[in-house]
Amino acid sequence: MAGRRGRPVIGFLLNPVAGIGGRLALKGSDDTLAVARALALGAEPVAPPRARRALAVLARTAPEVEVLAAPGEMGGEIAARSGLATTQLELRLGSPSGAGDTASVAAEFARRGVDLLLFAGGDGTARDVAGAIGTEVPVLGIPAGVKMRSAVFGTSPEAAGEAAGRYLLDPGLCPVVDAEVVDASEGEPGLGSQLYGIARIPGVGGRLQRAKTTAPRADAAALGSLCRGIAAAMEPGRLYLLGPGTTTGRIMEALGLGPTMLGVDAVCDGALVGADLAEQAILGLLAGGSPATLILGVIGSQGFLLGRGNQQLSPEVVGRVGVENLVVVAGAEKVLGLQPPVLHVDLGDGESAPALPGYLRVHMAPDRSIMLRILR
Repeated sequence: MAGRRGRPVIGFLLNPVAGIGGRLALKGSDDTLAVARALALGAEPVAPPRARRALAVLARTAPEVEVLAAPGEMGGEIAARSGLATTQLELRLGSPSGAGDTASVAAEFARRGVDLLLFAGGDGTARDVAGAIGTEVPVLGIPAGVKMRSAVFGTSPEAAGEAAGRYLLDPGLCPVVDAEVVDASEGEPGLGSQLYGIARIPGVGGRLQRAKTTAPRADAAALGSLCRGIAAAMEPGRLYLLGPGTTTGRIMEALGLGPTMLGVDAVCDGALVGADLAEQAILGLLAGGSPATLILGVIGSQGFLLGRGNQQLSPEVVGRVGVENLVVVAGAEKVLGLQPPVLHVDLGDGESAPALPGYLRVHMAPDRSIMLRILR
């Protein structure tokens, strides 16, 4: 489908509940009961503002682009206010909308031959889109979910908007490439990932994340020694917050405690004082003003430190802890395999984010560390 006078056209859709339970320590929006619980607890939608950020960059980068949007809350309402020429599909969708609606909209975009399908959501949305259209149309994801393990997302909403604009302005400079659609393994709770399909994405260097990988086995001995040392050196009276992941889980195990693995746990004086904590519970523990340390792992291959699977560690939480009290732990092979060798941070929307330093030290073994640049 070509726009008026050959103008490029994107198909735009939004999963309005994507990422809604992240700060409440819920693990995703694929479960309708989890979504209902998040709404009942007062969770604010995060996908719409992140989509607006991406479309704002797209409008500046390629203002001639036309938008064919899903109806209403699935995209049309936001696209109509983006400054881009927008037409909404005339489709009847469910209320609330669901995975079937995402698939139907994606299939209609493919039928109409859009130049790029831009969607806002998480891995579940990526699976629905890829399942409906395969590699028929190039796709690009605006990161808006709780977990984003797939290689179809921009490193931030702004990066997604810029990548879309650069591709649409001159597809020849950014030829499409294969990308993995990855999600949590079905029937296997925890950190396991499973490949669900292949999509085609614009090959815009430096703006797209890679698929999540697990830590290499070769790192096990060095990591074990490092994590035991961190556990042994914990200061009396200091609160330690441990983010999700197998690496931080090793520290919990060294303390003789069971880690949540996919959540944030809190430890003080060798005792568990909170497990799988939501943002407000973490802020409650920090309210007393006692010194605190936040220990984080790095998402394999992607290099994400904050903003993927740990949204309960909000800008306010990080600010209360203090960036000087941030400890990053990761295996050497994982760190050396990062391409590019940077740490990504994607914190919040319209909030006063803490002033992170330009570089952070990543501890890889008891006597080995590296300084990595932070990209926001």
